[in-house]
Order: sequence, then structure tokens, then C-alpha cells
Amino acid sequence: MEAEARMQQAAEPGIGKLTEEIIGGRRLKRGDPALPTLLQCELNALCRGADRLRAHFCGDKVDLCTIISGKCGRCSEDCKYCAQSAHSKTGCEEYDFLPSELIVAAAHSHEREGVNRFSIVTSGRALSGAEFDRAIKTYECLGRECQLKLCASMGFLTDEQFRRLREAGVSRYHDNIESSHRFFPQICTTHSFEQKLSAIRRAQAAGLTVCSGGIIGMGEDWEDRIDMALTLSELQIKSIPINILMPVKGTPLENQPPLSDEEVLRSIALFRFINPEAQIRLAGGRRSLKENGRETFCSGASATITGNMLTTSGSTIAQDRAMLTAMGRDVRPEWAQEARA
Repeated sequence: MEAEARMQQAAEPGIGKLTEEIIGGRRLKRGDPALPTLLQCELNALCRGADRLRAHFCGDKVDLCTIISGKCGRCSEDCKYCAQSAHSKTGCEEYDFLPSELIVAAAHSHEREGVNRFSIVTSGRALSGAEFDRAIKTYECLGRECQLKLCASMGFLTDEQFRRLREAGVSRYHDNIESSHRFFPQICTTHSFEQKLSAIRRAQAAGLTVCSGGIIGMGEDWEDRIDMALTLSELQIKSIPINILMPVKGTPLENQPPLSDEEVLRSIALFRFINPEAQIRLAGGRRSLKENGRETFCSGASATITGNMLTTSGSTIAQDRAMLTAMGRDVRPEWAQEARA
């Protein structure tokens, strides 16, 4: 298989050589003269190289995760893409933190369907007070009753809150940087890019791994995407979700034109070349792609959020498992393999 990959890349010696150098230990940094190659080379060759990197660093394992919207709507932040922002009129559903039993029941269902990770995601600048206490109790219950790997996405928490999450059994915290440092003020003004970076570093200091990525298709350019990928590399992020903007009526980005499948594939491949060892996770917006994003898994993606997203529908867990299994990928959850060890 490796010989075949090298032969296929013969027509694009630049990207083939770069692929082998990355496997050999090279890492792309800011100002690297090879970065323009990711934008200029033929797409099929780039995707083959990204897939080779995926196979080398991640194998055929695909990490499946699901999320539940634990608290929805009425968010104080003005993120221009988000249906849950109180600054936009979207008709988004609104509710306070869900009862623990509903969240635990959803986790049990997802566990039976074979996902690896489960996250509670809440709207707002930060979950606090009694609602955060309820979240902690919910995670403690999940830890007792489920084998799922537990994640959280709850905004700008304090150091003490990060510590409490870790002690309650959460192993990973999610906080997207969304885009590049330069482009970020174009999509949000109620908090800064620097606040994002601070939260990520504090979560890491508390012993949590971090899941952080962003959204493509908001009007950013290719340099912004490269900058975002490099920032994530510098932060040593292990899980990078890539969302494709699904414009929501009532938000400032409701008329944003969609990306082509080719642009999405190049973006996924770009993130793989700059973050070769990370899980590149296909996230929101998959339904805009052919075959629900199947080609992305041949272009560098090694993980996905499955099931429904926060405010949009997605593919079912069963559909994703069937598609990926047919591609020869291993979708068995880590917790199931650990239990048999």
C-alpha cells in the first residue's frame, strides 16, 4: 500500500516529498516555504498525501463522538454564525440545563450504538452556579453508569471549574478558536481570541486534553485557515473539529455562499498536513457534502461528530458506522476494547 501511495504521488513530487518528510518528523511552522504548496498543488494529490498521513499517524481507527445540547439559546455572545446568540432572531429553542436523567438516558443510548465519546454542550459565556453544580453531578452519574469517554463544552470556566470537571470524570474539554486571530473580530466582538487561548491553556493545565477547531466558510480566506491550523498545532491540540458553515436564517451570516466540496476537501487535507498526529474531526455541516462527507475520510479526516448537532440535524450513528465500516475503517470505541483487555 505504501508503494502504491508513492507511485500515485509521482505526478506531484512536491507534495509527495513533503508527505514523506512529515512522516519522517518534519513539522510545518509559520513561514515554512512549503505552506503555499498546500494551496497550489493538484487536489487529488494533496488528498492522497493527507490520507497517507492519516493512515500513518492514526491508522484506520475512526473516533466517533456525540453531543447533547445541555442548555440552549439566550447566549450573551454575538458570534455571527450562531443560532443561539441572543443578538440574532433565529427562533432557536431555549431551555435551561436539562434534567440529569435525560442526559444520562441519551448517553446510555449512544453507548449502546457504539460511540466513543459523549459531550454535554451548553450555551452562554460560561456555565456557572447551580447549573454547573448540576453538570458535575450529571458527570459523576455518567462515570458510574457508562463507559463512554466524557467531554464538556461550557464556555470560559474558572481554573476551579476545570479542576472539578476533571475530578468528575471529564477527560476532554472543547473550546473552538473558530478561525484565525486576524479574522476572529469579524465574527465575534463580545469576547476575544486571546480569551479563547487562555481558556484552552488553563484547561490543559487542569489535566484535560482539548478539542479545538473552527468553522470554514464564514468569509475567511485561505491564509486564515492556514493560520488557524498553525495556531492549533502550536497549542498541541489532539482533536480538531472542522465545521462547515450552515448559514442560519436570522444570523448575520445567513446569506453567506456555500463552499464547494473541493474547497472543503482541500481544507481538511490542509489541517492534516499541519497537524499530522491530531484527530481531524468532521463536525457540523456534513449534510452539505456529497455522500455525507465520505470523501473527507480519504482526505485526512480520522474522526467525526455523529448524530445530531446543537441546532442542526446530522446523520445517524448507524449510518456513519455502516459507511465507515464499508470503507474498511475501525469504528469500535476505545472503552469497549479497554474493557476486553
